[in-house]
Amino acid sequence: MSVVERRPAGVSSGGASGAVEPAGRRAAAVGTLLAIGSAATFGLSGPTAKSLLEAGWSPLTVTLLRIGGGAVVLLVPTLVLLARSGGPRVAGWRTTVLYGVTSIAGVQLGFYNAVQTLTVGVAMLVEYLAPVLLLGWTWWRTGRRPGSTCLVGAGTALVGLVLVIDLTGGVAVDPVGLAWAFFAACCLASYFALSAHAGDRVHPVVMAGAGSAVGAVTLAVVGALGVLPLHVGSQRVRFAGLETSWLVPAAVVVLVATVAAYLTGIAAVQRLGSRVASFVGLTEALFAVVF
Repeated sequence: MSVVERRPAGVSSGGASGAVEPAGRRAAAVGTLLAIGSAATFGLSGPTAKSLLEAGWSPLTVTLLRIGGGAVVLLVPTLVLLARSGGPRVAGWRTTVLYGVTSIAGVQLGFYNAVQTLTVGVAMLVEYLAPVLLLGWTWWRTGRRPGSTCLVGAGTALVGLVLVIDLTGGVAVDPVGLAWAFFAACCLASYFALSAHAGDRVHPVVMAGAGSAVGAVTLAVVGALGVLPLHVGSQRVRFAGLETSWLVPAAVVVLVATVAAYLTGIAAVQRLGSRVASFVGLTEALFAVVF
């Protein structure tokens, strides 16, 4: 998979100043707002899913509930768009399948397994190595060294994460948990890369809907083969300080932290490019702390 940074619409390729046309500035502004909205909705997933995990639900079950529920919600609009367009070409389908396996199923499965043995702060810090991994991958693939400002920004972002996320007191450093978190980081890097390069091949709704279906099938196979445990816990959970039905956090994690998060995220990356969107995505840590 070649990861070459897309140039958002309206950005001039000539001139030392890299001037941005008015249309480009508008696209960047909209893209930034979408990226922040996506980070906010993604940030809600951890605290929401935690209520189910603490009630005895396995990480694989929570992930399958989230991704499978998203696929169901997006089924009708996805089918309508496929009928109108005739469906993506072969390259578009390859991108969508890879997106579903890595960017949807892989990220969530890696993170939820990581928080079983790591604190949420440590797991999130490792997962958000993704922008740095993406930067390094692009450097290796293209042979073009990122600018000093970009490298300094990457370092600053990581330092900021350490300061924002609570890493104090009894931090567990379980090697299995770290491996899951790093797996999530690699899959998160693929999320930004694939989203940036699918704009001309796959409609965002189709990519999110079909990708969720692929991700759900992948998780179901993992559970059926017994690779990871697949079991449901208590029907009553503690959510937002109240005892309620499991349907409440399930609805939030499906509708907000999955459907809304992925749709806004794909649209943001296609306007900003994978590199910029990945660093704006770091604000997810801030929203997770607030939630």
